[in-house]
Amino acid sequence: MANTETSLKEAAAIDGAIGAALVDYTSGMALGAIGGGKELDLDVAAAGNTDVVRAKVRAMEMLGLQDEIEDILITLGGQYHLIRLLKGRGVNGLFLYLALNKDRANLAMARHQLKKIESELEI
Repeated sequence: MANTETSLKEAAAIDGAIGAALVDYTSGMALGAIGGGKELDLDVAAAGNTDVVRAKVRAMEMLGLQDEIEDILITLGGQYHLIRLLKGRGVNGLFLYLALNKDRANLAMARHQLKKIESELEI
């Protein structure tokens, strides 16, 4: 099992990664972050993507969908933003956020690696 710091380092090592964060979507606060910088303010991204997660959860409830969100993908002109909701004991309300450079990233591989990181993360 990996801790938050180790998991974020693994996420930052994914090809094309710009930055990664572990976010509490009940508060909108990043519990940990790595990368970002001038290209991406991870604190602002954590808060903004919290609204995205809340809206999708609310929409699913309104639709009566009895399913779970695995991940949410936002595709920009030059970036992918991947949000992976964490499942399991003691991780309700958390998501892993990964921003990728679209030209350097392999989206399918990034999703696979983020899923693996999630499975090894111990909060």
